[in-house]
Amino acid sequence: MIIQPAETQTPAGTSQLSALPYVAPFVVFIAFLAVDRFFPINIGAIYALRFAVVFAVLITVSRWVIPRNVVYPLSSMLVGILVCAIWVAPDVLWPSYRQSWLFNNSLTGNPQSSLPAGVVTSIWFLLFRVLGSVVNVPLLEELFWRGWLMRWFIGKDFRKIPLGTYSPQSFWLVAMLFASEHGAYWDVGLLTGVVYNWWLVRTKSLGDCILCHAVTNACLAGWVLVRGQWQYWL
Repeated sequence: MIIQPAETQTPAGTSQLSALPYVAPFVVFIAFLAVDRFFPINIGAIYALRFAVVFAVLITVSRWVIPRNVVYPLSSMLVGILVCAIWVAPDVLWPSYRQSWLFNNSLTGNPQSSLPAGVVTSIWFLLFRVLGSVVNVPLLEELFWRGWLMRWFIGKDFRKIPLGTYSPQSFWLVAMLFASEHGAYWDVGLLTGVVYNWWLVRTKSLGDCILCHAVTNACLAGWVLVRGQWQYWL
């Protein structure tokens, strides 16, 4: 079953390259995650370089598809705060929850920070880690997961699929794939994917999803910095 909204939002671009603005920033970001450990520079510089390159791709390649408006700003911020609560609640309520084999195994990894000792005192690392989480990640992930992939699973010419079109297969595939990129936090990643997908279906607005995602990441960054819970920054 597919439920479509009344209006179609059609992104600009040729048929051959229409996916590029949605996919390119995500691919560049993932490539950095895969190779940045091999860079012969300190981690603060790596995060600064990653932020600069990904941001440059966003403003050059993706600028025409980044939404300029938010329909429900207050509601989107509240949903973002709720999602942050979903992330931290299990570990607050049940401190040993994350030690289960479900979250600590060779497939998902383990719920511990891989950050080098002492890096959390680096102002450059903290600055660009937060900027990346709050600025780059919401843009590149929402463009990829909900701006492109959620529609592409419905129809290969995704530009003909209105934003917020509901298809159970697409909805749950994207939610599960979104969960898979969150390692040992796949459970809250899955719930997050469900909420963000639902919010797109509800609002028909990618701008609202980006705001929601940014608020979640900002709140989580605050939690990490204030409480010293570095494991959320795997």
